[in-house]
Amino acid sequence: MIADITITISPDKEKDEHFIRQEISRELTSKGIKTKADTSVMTYILSKKSVDARRRMVKLVLRYKVYIGEKPEDSQNSVPQWKHADGTKKVIIIGSGPAGLFGAFTLLEHGIQPIIIERGSATGQRRKDIAAISIKGTVDKDSNYCFGEGGAGTFSDGKLYTRSNKRGDISSILRIFAHFGADKKILTDAHPHIGTDKLPAIINAMNTKLTELGAELYFDTRCTDFITDVACSTASIPVKGVKTKNTKTGEEKEFMADAVLLATGHSATDIYEMIARIAPAALEAKTFAVGVRVEHSRNIIDEIQYHGKRGEHLGAAEYRLTSQQNGRGVYSFCMCPGGFVVPSATGPEEIVVNGMSAAGRNSQWSNAAFVVETRPEDIPAEFTSPITPALNGLVWRTYIERNTFKCGNGQQAPAQRMQDFIEEKISETLPKTSYTPGIVSRDLRECLPPQITERLASAFNYFNRSMKGFLCPEALLIASETRTSTPVRILRNKDTGECTAIRNLYPAGEGSGYAGGIVSSAMDGVNECKMIISNLGL
Repeated sequence: MIADITITISPDKEKDEHFIRQEISRELTSKGIKTKADTSVMTYILSKKSVDARRRMVKLVLRYKVYIGEKPEDSQNSVPQWKHADGTKKVIIIGSGPAGLFGAFTLLEHGIQPIIIERGSATGQRRKDIAAISIKGTVDKDSNYCFGEGGAGTFSDGKLYTRSNKRGDISSILRIFAHFGADKKILTDAHPHIGTDKLPAIINAMNTKLTELGAELYFDTRCTDFITDVACSTASIPVKGVKTKNTKTGEEKEFMADAVLLATGHSATDIYEMIARIAPAALEAKTFAVGVRVEHSRNIIDEIQYHGKRGEHLGAAEYRLTSQQNGRGVYSFCMCPGGFVVPSATGPEEIVVNGMSAAGRNSQWSNAAFVVETRPEDIPAEFTSPITPALNGLVWRTYIERNTFKCGNGQQAPAQRMQDFIEEKISETLPKTSYTPGIVSRDLRECLPPQITERLASAFNYFNRSMKGFLCPEALLIASETRTSTPVRILRNKDTGECTAIRNLYPAGEGSGYAGGIVSSAMDGVNECKMIISNLGL
């Protein structure tokens, strides 16, 4: 017999196996399933763990699959069977983030050779380039927090929680991460994460396996153009390959393939411009978000969420806040408990902030993005792309990031206490921060437009009513958070997966406007590669 049961326990009992077994047995009995707590014929496997902090007594909710007299399934360790690429079919993958990597593994289930083109550096060099942002204030436009081996996710919190259940099998993505070295807790935690200290090694292991299976990986290699059949008489232009340029040596190469998976992430503005020049009808403007990072002492957030307790057995506390302010959503995003605020610009005269956490989530701070929903019609009229209106959001986003840079000092970001922001006064002093390049006191209304700052100020007062203590003198705002998503979508045919105006080009992931995180991007890359496989007749 196999039974699914749920028990609720206090956090200090999580490691008490005897107690857990007793509770499982008691729950089975209440369901009319007879067994004994000490019998060897009962095996139980944790399938999901979550924290219930809605009441003063914080509890753990544990869901188990219980096997009585049966051998447990080994589904948690199962991964697909990958084949060595034979080279008869090839697919170019532009970008080595989650959509690109998981797409590559999907192709290898059929022996199709992935050729991965990544503009940024491998993790060893990329780590040095990222360090230079904080130490020297210099930003390498091709190798940074957003570009490089593994994409933006490599040096991030590695959050794996997603509500995109309709995209596919979320657990299949988690199992592959676990197969390559992620803690198996990601298979059961309600809000799983890997941690920035663990991700580089996992990405390295994934790429090593891809190479062993015949994939080709090219780092420091920027895609500069598509090779197309411009003489084609059909409405959509077929792409046959790509032109590239090595960012270190300047060497130019061409790659030909049966299809191209475009998985470049939300910061590759040159790719949007390249598509706009070839086929502007392939792009449309979409809703995105603009705001700030909010940083608190971790102890403040823990005490609020755990009702005055520090959560010794629970780890750093999370939160999720949403509201409507003057017709637009204002919400928290990418909450990093026990984490850090990091510089995520992709150009030398921009300031962009993001957040991350190590696996232990044990820093003295907790932070989250707080952003305002921004629709295409919200873009001020003066921010117009000379190529196509679909890129107007990119023009405005770039302006905000450069204006934030002018308000800062190098990569030192403009910052303000939340209370002072609401009261519209410059902070005389600033609290300590995890943001290593440093911060400078500014009125953030100089960095961000009124349509953003007014809604943020209203939202912070609103959030403090439901999360008392959120608005406090120690709460710090750091500008600007602009890349929670892309302002552009690359249109694709729902039946074939191809770009509507460029055949054999398969847009995928965050950069194409179809995902919003590691897991949803990975699943989108998988789904697009399944389309490629089907269209190749395999």
